Amino acid sequence: MNIKELVDIKENNILNIDEYLLSILLKDRTTDNNIIWATDMYESRGEEYSFSSQITIPKITGRNGNVIKPRTEKSKQEQEKRVKQKAEVFTPSWICNAQNNLADNEYLGYENAFNFEKEKSWETNYEKIKFDHDITWIDYIESLRLEITCGEAPYLVSRYDTTTGEPIAVKDRIGLLDRKLRVVSENVNDKDKWIEFAKIAYKSIYGYEWQGDNLLIARENLLYDYIDYYMEKFDEKPSVEDLLEIAEIISWNIFQMDGLKCVIPNSCKNDVRINYTLFGEEEIKEECLGCKKNDIKNHNGIYVKIMNWKTNRKIKFVSLIR
Repeated sequence: MNIKELVDIKENNILNIDEYLLSILLKDRTTDNNIIWATDMYESRGEEYSFSSQITIPKITGRNGNVIKPRTEKSKQEQEKRVKQKAEVFTPSWICNAQNNLADNEYLGYENAFNFEKEKSWETNYEKIKFDHDITWIDYIESLRLEITCGEAPYLVSRYDTTTGEPIAVKDRIGLLDRKLRVVSENVNDKDKWIEFAKIAYKSIYGYEWQGDNLLIARENLLYDYIDYYMEKFDEKPSVEDLLEIAEIISWNIFQMDGLKCVIPNSCKNDVRINYTLFGEEEIKEECLGCKKNDIKNHNGIYVKIMNWKTNRKIKFVSLIR
């Protein structure tokens, strides 16, 4: 893989690996359709690229293979427009690292397990991660993590710095999933066992995002992170079958959602009720109760569903909020 694709993963290349692989990455598990654009940035390309249209393979491959681009590859004008419209601000990797370190310091009970923080950078600690008797390395990879409004998912995987576009070597990555895969590689040498525990790590990582292009990039980053760590460990590419299984997990765990309402973006609606009176019919517009009262449990939009991998049951994300 060349340096440029470390940052800008090409949908045409995923299509060349396996068409079904790309279709899984585009899947919305709540609606059983595809994820939607949920942005007007692409509407100049035609009606099929409007806010509520689904992202499909023909729209982003072939001659359209350069439609989806990470933030650092977008024009300055596009970046500024998204900041203005959706307050889209991406976090530098050194800040992601510092915040992820805070979580690990608390969980592991000591500092500098993965790296030593420097001014706007870090120095990787290459010593094997230590766990005490109360917390095992398996506990660590099973521990649940969520990145809210994840964008391209820099807190989960750090294949590149989302603000500079600078690639980051596998051994120096700092994302929450990166750390779990590092721990798996440090403790497992058998290939089948490594794959088994890597899948457990993926099932423990969640993230949601409003805009469809960002969501797809985040999913692609998680998929390619698996490829990167597998190749680093075994010096060969993973099988298509393994990638399909990883993509399946990713499509459930990295999902499209309005984080304030826990529904598919813009799925709340105003109903029209017909009221019959002595003077004829009267249309009465009824606003979504959740939107009207700012009540997260009473929206009439499509509530997002995620997978509880311990029970293998689908649950509404909103049910996790107390």
